[in-house]
Amino acid sequence: MNIQIFGRSKSFDTQKAQRYFKERRIRFQYIDLKEKAMSAGELRSVRAAVGDLNLLIDDKAKNSEDSWMLYLGDPRSIEDKLLEHQEFLKVPIVRNGRQATVGYCPEVWKTWE
Repeated sequence: MNIQIFGRSKSFDTQKAQRYFKERRIRFQYIDLKEKAMSAGELRSVRAAVGDLNLLIDDKAKNSEDSWMLYLGDPRSIEDKLLEHQEFLKVPIVRNGRQATVGYCPEVWKTWE
Protein backbone atom coordinates (compact mmCIF):
# COMPACT_ATOMS: atom_id res chain seq x y z
CA MET A 1 0.00 0.00 0.00
CA ASN A 2 1.04 3.54 -0.73
CA ILE A 3 -1.18 5.63 1.54
CA GLN A 4 -1.27 9.42 1.39
CA ILE A 5 -3.41 11.47 3.76
CA PHE A 6 -4.17 15.03 2.71
CA GLY A 7 -5.64 17.03 5.56
CA ARG A 8 -5.31 19.78 8.07
CA SER A 9 -3.68 19.39 11.47
CA LYS A 10 -6.69 20.80 13.36
CA SER A 11 -9.20 18.56 11.58
CA PHE A 12 -10.62 15.90 13.92
CA ASP A 13 -11.34 13.54 10.99
CA THR A 14 -7.78 13.94 9.69
CA GLN A 15 -6.45 13.02 13.14
CA LYS A 16 -8.77 9.99 13.25
CA ALA A 17 -7.56 8.86 9.82
CA GLN A 18 -3.92 9.09 10.92
CA ARG A 19 -4.75 7.15 14.08
CA TYR A 20 -6.55 4.45 12.02
CA PHE A 21 -3.43 3.73 9.95
CA LYS A 22 -1.01 4.07 12.90
CA GLU A 23 -2.98 1.55 14.97
CA ARG A 24 -2.72 -0.95 12.12
CA ARG A 25 0.97 -0.20 11.60
CA ILE A 26 0.32 0.88 8.02
CA ARG A 27 2.83 3.42 6.79
CA PHE A 28 1.42 6.59 5.31
CA GLN A 29 2.54 9.99 4.13
CA TYR A 30 0.74 12.95 5.70
CA ILE A 31 0.41 16.16 3.68
CA ASP A 32 -0.86 19.21 5.56
CA LEU A 33 -2.83 21.25 3.03
CA LYS A 34 -2.01 24.44 4.91
CA GLU A 35 1.70 23.87 4.24
CA LYS A 36 1.66 22.18 0.82
CA ALA A 37 -1.16 22.49 -1.66
CA MET A 38 -2.52 19.56 -3.61
CA SER A 39 -1.35 19.62 -7.24
CA ALA A 40 -3.73 19.70 -10.20
CA GLY A 41 -2.78 16.12 -11.08
CA GLU A 42 -3.44 14.91 -7.53
CA LEU A 43 -6.82 16.62 -7.47
CA ARG A 44 -7.76 15.11 -10.86
CA SER A 45 -6.70 11.68 -9.63
CA VAL A 46 -8.86 11.97 -6.51
CA ARG A 47 -11.77 13.32 -8.54
CA ALA A 48 -11.53 10.34 -10.90
CA ALA A 49 -11.48 7.93 -7.95
CA VAL A 50 -14.47 9.41 -6.10
CA GLY A 51 -16.42 10.17 -9.26
CA ASP A 52 -18.09 13.42 -8.23
CA LEU A 53 -16.35 16.76 -7.85
CA ASN A 54 -19.00 17.94 -5.38
CA LEU A 55 -17.90 15.25 -2.91
CA LEU A 56 -14.61 17.14 -2.55
CA ILE A 57 -16.29 20.37 -1.45
CA ASP A 58 -16.53 20.99 2.28
CA ASP A 59 -19.83 22.79 2.85
CA LYS A 60 -18.75 23.38 6.48
CA ALA A 61 -15.56 25.21 5.52
CA LYS A 62 -14.59 28.20 7.64
CA ASN A 63 -15.32 30.56 4.75
CA SER A 64 -18.51 28.75 3.78
CA GLU A 65 -20.31 32.03 3.14
CA ASP A 66 -18.05 32.34 0.07
CA SER A 67 -18.34 28.69 -0.95
CA TRP A 68 -21.43 29.31 -3.10
CA MET A 69 -19.05 30.23 -5.91
CA LEU A 70 -17.86 26.62 -6.02
CA TYR A 71 -21.31 25.45 -7.07
CA LEU A 72 -21.45 27.80 -10.05
CA GLY A 73 -20.08 27.17 -13.50
CA ASP A 74 -18.70 24.15 -15.21
CA PRO A 75 -16.67 21.41 -13.47
CA ARG A 76 -13.38 22.76 -14.86
CA SER A 77 -13.91 26.19 -13.27
CA ILE A 78 -14.92 24.55 -9.97
CA GLU A 79 -11.76 22.44 -10.08
CA ASP A 80 -9.68 25.56 -10.76
CA LYS A 81 -11.34 27.32 -7.83
CA LEU A 82 -10.66 24.35 -5.53
CA LEU A 83 -6.99 24.40 -6.53
CA GLU A 84 -6.86 28.11 -5.78
CA HIS A 85 -8.76 27.86 -2.46
CA GLN A 86 -7.92 24.50 -0.92
CA GLU A 87 -9.58 25.49 2.34
CA PHE A 88 -12.81 24.38 0.60
CA LEU A 89 -11.56 20.78 0.21
CA LYS A 90 -13.25 18.28 2.49
CA VAL A 91 -10.63 16.39 4.52
CA PRO A 92 -9.17 13.95 5.01
CA ILE A 93 -8.51 12.90 1.46
CA VAL A 94 -6.90 9.47 1.61
CA ARG A 95 -5.23 7.99 -1.46
CA ASN A 96 -3.96 4.50 -2.12
CA GLY A 97 -2.61 4.50 -5.66
CA ARG A 98 -5.61 5.19 -7.90
CA GLN A 99 -8.11 4.64 -5.10
CA ALA A 100 -9.22 7.53 -2.92
CA THR A 101 -11.74 8.49 -0.27
CA VAL A 102 -12.97 11.82 1.04
CA GLY A 103 -13.78 12.06 4.73
CA TYR A 104 -13.32 9.43 7.43
CA CYS A 105 -14.02 6.08 5.69
CA PRO A 106 -12.55 3.15 7.65
CA GLU A 107 -15.00 0.72 6.02
CA VAL A 108 -13.35 1.45 2.64
CA TRP A 109 -9.79 1.52 3.98
CA LYS A 110 -10.34 -1.93 5.49
CA THR A 111 -10.76 -3.33 1.96
CA TRP A 112 -7.37 -1.88 0.99
CA GLU A 113 -5.51 -3.98 3.58
